[in-house]
Amino acid sequence: MSGSSAQYTLRSTRVLLPDGIRPADVHVRDGRIDGVTPRTSNGDACRDLGSLLLMPGLVDTHVHVNEPGRTEWEGFATASAAAAAGGITTIVDMPLNSVPATTDVPALERKREAARAAMVNVEFWGGVVPGNAGELDALADAGVRGFKCFLSPSGVDEFGHVGEADLRLALPILARRNLPLLVHAEWPASLAPIDAAASPRKYETWLRSRPPRAEVDAIALLISLCREYGTHIHVVHLAAREALPLLRDARAEGLPITVETCPHYLTFCADEIGDGATLYKCAPPIREREHRDALWRALEDGTIDLIATDHSPCPPSMKAEGDFVRAWGGIASLEVSLAAVWTAASARGIGVERIVEWLCAAPARLARLDTRTGRIAEGMDADLIAWDPDASFDVDPARLRQRHKCTPYAGRRLKGRVAETYVRGRLVYREDQQ
Repeated sequence: MSGSSAQYTLRSTRVLLPDGIRPADVHVRDGRIDGVTPRTSNGDACRDLGSLLLMPGLVDTHVHVNEPGRTEWEGFATASAAAAAGGITTIVDMPLNSVPATTDVPALERKREAARAAMVNVEFWGGVVPGNAGELDALADAGVRGFKCFLSPSGVDEFGHVGEADLRLALPILARRNLPLLVHAEWPASLAPIDAAASPRKYETWLRSRPPRAEVDAIALLISLCREYGTHIHVVHLAAREALPLLRDARAEGLPITVETCPHYLTFCADEIGDGATLYKCAPPIREREHRDALWRALEDGTIDLIATDHSPCPPSMKAEGDFVRAWGGIASLEVSLAAVWTAASARGIGVERIVEWLCAAPARLARLDTRTGRIAEGMDADLIAWDPDASFDVDPARLRQRHKCTPYAGRRLKGRVAETYVRGRLVYREDQQ
C-alpha cells in the first residue's frame, strides 16, 4: 500500500461519501479510486480501518511554503510533512514569500523544481503585482490555478501591492482565462497609523492599526469591479464581521465572489490574547469574540465558502520577543488545522459533513481541482485520510513537523487525530510509524 501503482482496498465502518457516512470498501488502483462498494472485500490487499472515519484528504488553498529563497522559514519537505500529518493531501502554494516571487514563468519553474521534495500534491497560484499584466497569460498557460494580489503592503519588497488601476489591467485577462483572483482585502488608506505612545507589547496596539473598515472598504471596491468585469474574485482570510452584509448582498446579486476564513479566526479571539503574545499576530488581525461568532454563522449560512490555513511561518526570532509592531505577521497551522476546526465546529453542533465541504470540496472547486480530488468517488484521485474525530490530544510544538515550532496552539487541547494519509494512493503518513 506504499506505492501509487498498488491495487488494494480500504475498509471502514465509517466512510464519508457524497451521500453520507456509511460502511464501505474503497478500492484503489494505480493511485485512483477504482470503485466504492459495500463491505465485501477479503484478502491480504484489504486494509481494515475499523471505525476510523475515512474521508477525502484536505485541500489547503492558502499556503506560504517560501522555497526557494526563504527556505529557512519553511520548505516543501517540512511543509508537506506537516500537511500530511494534518490530513492535507493537496496544498496550493502562494506566490510570495519565496524569492523570486511567482510573478512570471521562470519563477514558477523554480518553484516546481523545489516542490519535487514534497510528499503531498502541490499546485501553484501566480502573482499579480504592479507591472506584470503581460505575464499573466503565460502563467495561465503554464498551469497556475489562479492568481493572488495584495491591496495593502505584503510585508516583502519583491511582491508589491496593487491599486485599482492594476486590477483593471488584470481582471479582463483573468475573466478571459476563467481563473480566480485571490485578494488580500485590506485597503491601505483605511489602515490606522500606530500611535507612537502606544505600547508595542499590547495586542490592542496591533488590532487598532488594522480596523474592520480596511476590510470593508477593500471588499466594497472588489464587489464593484467584480460587477464590472465578471471575474471570479476570492476574498482570502476574512476576519471582520462588518464585511459580511456586503458579501451576502453580492452573492444574492449572483456575482462570482467566494470567501474564505482561517482556523485562527475561528479558534482564537482578541479578548484572550495577552501582552507580548506575538505568536498570534497576523493580518488581518484576530478580532474580538463577536467577529469569531459571526464568521461561524457565515460559514453555516454559506456566505463564507471555505476554510484555508494561511500557513505563514517564520523563524522564531522574527516574532520579535513580544513586540507586536516589529513582529512578522503569520500563523503556521498546517498540521493542526483539521483538529482546530473540528474542535470548534463539533462544540457548536456542526457535523463532519460540513467540515468536508469547507476543507475539501470547496477548496478543490476554487483551485479547479474538483474533478480530481475533494470527494470519494470512482475515478477521483485516491487522496484520502483516516482519522478518529473523537480522540483528543494536546498540541506539543516539539512534535510538529513544520520547520519552526512556533504556534499559538501550543498546549491547546484539540479533538480529532489523523491516523493515516494517502496521496494518490500512496501512504505518506501513519501515526504509529512516527
